Amino acid sequence: MLQPGPRIVVLDEPTRGVDVGAKAEIHRHLRELARRGLAILIASSELPELIALCDRIAVMRQGRLVSELPRGQATAPEVLRLATGTR
Repeated sequence: MLQPGPRIVVLDEPTRGVDVGAKAEIHRHLRELARRGLAILIASSELPELIALCDRIAVMRQGRLVSELPRGQATAPEVLRLATGTR
């Protein structure tokens, strides 16, 4: 349950361990919150989830920010390339 009037929501692995139906419902709620103007920060190991939900993806490697990709440039191969440091 959210406190009244948040401006930002921070989520860590929001769909880990939930079934497909619950995951879809969580995604629906997150999209609605974003539509209402809330900032949502998601940390997730599920790359397809990030690509589907996020306007921007910040990629980190060895504890450092290496890139920030807008929605159109955030593909799975590109995010993985940046995260692993491969060419």
